[in-house]
Amino acid sequence: MLRLIYCLIFLLSGITSFAQSPDQLVNVFLGSSGDHGQLSPAASSPFSQLSILPQTNPTLHTGYEYLAKNVLGFTHNRLEGVGCQGSGGIILIKPFLGKEDEGQPLTKIADSASPGSYTISFKEGIETNIAVDQNYGMYNFSFPTIDKGFSIDFSHVFNQAFVGEKHTKNGDVISGWVKAKTTCKVGIYTIYYAMQIDHIQKWQENGTHGLVVNLDPKQKNVHVRVAFSAVDEAHAIKMLNKNKEVKISTVREQSAQRWNNHLSSVKVEGDRERVKLFYSLLYRTMQSPYLISESDKTFKGTDGKLHLTKSNQYHGWAIWDNYKTQLPLLSILFPDKYQDMIHSIGDLYRYGKYDFAGPQEPANSVRTEHSIAVLLDALKKGYVVDFKGLKDSLLADTARFDFTKPDKYLEACYDMWAMGKLFDNYGEKELSKHFFERAQTYKTVWNREFKDLSKKDVDRMSVRNMYQGTIRQYRWSVPFNVQGLLDLSGGRQEFTKQLDDFFDNYYFNRANEPDLQSPTLYYASTKPWKYQKLVQRIALDTVIQYYFNDNSRGIGAHIDRIYKNEPKAFVRTMDDDAGAMSGWFVMTAIGLQQPLVGEPVYYLNVPLFSTVTLNGGKAPFVIKVSNFEDKNRYIKGVTLNGNKLDRLWIRHDEIQQGGILEIEAGSVPSDFGSRNMWISNLN
Repeated sequence: MLRLIYCLIFLLSGITSFAQSPDQLVNVFLGSSGDHGQLSPAASSPFSQLSILPQTNPTLHTGYEYLAKNVLGFTHNRLEGVGCQGSGGIILIKPFLGKEDEGQPLTKIADSASPGSYTISFKEGIETNIAVDQNYGMYNFSFPTIDKGFSIDFSHVFNQAFVGEKHTKNGDVISGWVKAKTTCKVGIYTIYYAMQIDHIQKWQENGTHGLVVNLDPKQKNVHVRVAFSAVDEAHAIKMLNKNKEVKISTVREQSAQRWNNHLSSVKVEGDRERVKLFYSLLYRTMQSPYLISESDKTFKGTDGKLHLTKSNQYHGWAIWDNYKTQLPLLSILFPDKYQDMIHSIGDLYRYGKYDFAGPQEPANSVRTEHSIAVLLDALKKGYVVDFKGLKDSLLADTARFDFTKPDKYLEACYDMWAMGKLFDNYGEKELSKHFFERAQTYKTVWNREFKDLSKKDVDRMSVRNMYQGTIRQYRWSVPFNVQGLLDLSGGRQEFTKQLDDFFDNYYFNRANEPDLQSPTLYYASTKPWKYQKLVQRIALDTVIQYYFNDNSRGIGAHIDRIYKNEPKAFVRTMDDDAGAMSGWFVMTAIGLQQPLVGEPVYYLNVPLFSTVTLNGGKAPFVIKVSNFEDKNRYIKGVTLNGNKLDRLWIRHDEIQQGGILEIEAGSVPSDFGSRNMWISNLN
């Protein structure tokens, strides 16, 4: 009997579902060291702008390096996982001991964190506990009972991107606004704030943009409360006042519950360490975009003006980066929230849409290319799109499509295809025909620039003025007409041969998005089973990577797993890009990838777990794997609600209706579903 109990304990220790709440399974330090994700353990809340974290020296794009010991203070707001040295990090608040700040950094002893909270202790005898729930945050500083205070720098922003600020003191409250440049310093965003500090003994101005606060030496515990708004200072003050009696433990509990509600949108069962990796990456897909409207439904548009919304308004986009992975995932997991996001993307066209960012962004943001494909995709998935109200703006936006570079030409044709599909859906036949004809012109450029792989420059990063990719990588970027790619490549056999060459010789680049979805092309080849093998290898196994975002190739090849649950998580120079790369793993882990944003179809692979439950639809959608083992990576058969499904793809509406999808897995390739493949075709 005792032996049986030990066996049960052993088995249960290796299998995890929700024995722990999902937030306890998240490692927020994943990707927070070196150029391996550009992520942070900041205290944050789902889809909210406020995040609080130390500013370390040396630092990364989020203001934090896991291995750094020197801390310069604490900052607020960051866009997780983005390039160009990151963005955010406003309002630096630094605790100090003595009558004045001597400018020396604090020395970290240890830190710990979980979704919504962060704790750090310093050699100097200071400990800081932080909790954030939505756009409200609290610090609890524990000091020695000696002279102490805070120095506050309102001009502090990552990568010297400060534009302007205004701050006003009123009793123990400071309020105002900060303007800073967005990611890559392209546009400007504004954040309004209010901050309340306990036990102030004296204020003192410190230059144009700074304050020094001396605290009561006898006080050991000091609270600092912070509220954010994307609308105005009054809303930030209102939020601060609403929460002024709330304890930090309550903020922490509320945030943990909010994270659990979001993370519980997916339930997976399997190996404990893999489950922890899954939830750590799922967590990364829920940082942005940010909720920017207030409870009274007011929000600031990209025109800088105040507007009213009937729903919730979101901003803080990285659509070029994450439209293939994170946004499709959100469309499955959070239908109500995603509908609001689609309205918000539509409003970009209404109030001012910029490929990167404009001069009056209501939140930190990156870029919005392929928004039209996202709107089309939402429409096809049953979401509401205000086509009538957006028509003129959509047409005007096409004038900015870039046809000047080979990669941009292919991407612009994708958007032209999306325009054609959208106008066709609403009966605008002449306009639809015009855009489809423009989309077809990709063939001329493909034949001229991408067909011939014997040219010497096909493996050089950013050749021919392309963006962070090679000719080999960008040549697959015609997701809207894969049948056309088959024909241009010389037929299915030659297409398969070229795909094999691409992946077998490690020409693909997992450090960036240009060829992120290229594995799905195997479902148009003579070897569809290779897709099922390849995505699991990229997700779980050691891989060889030669390409990096610093334009190097063949210099220090990455030979390791890509997705690791540790601070040095990803391929060197691989930014998570606002959930894009984490989203790819999560989609693969649940057995779904969308090959073409604009058509509500997902390709199937064997999930990384024996059971996956998606809770976002009208009823739970359960994906079960029979014969589940890591070696069984090939699909032998599929049933949906007990009925045989003779295909390797599933529609969005089938997922959202709920039910049971059963996948029979095997250890050898199978031709199951190969006679009923879904392949995109322009005709």
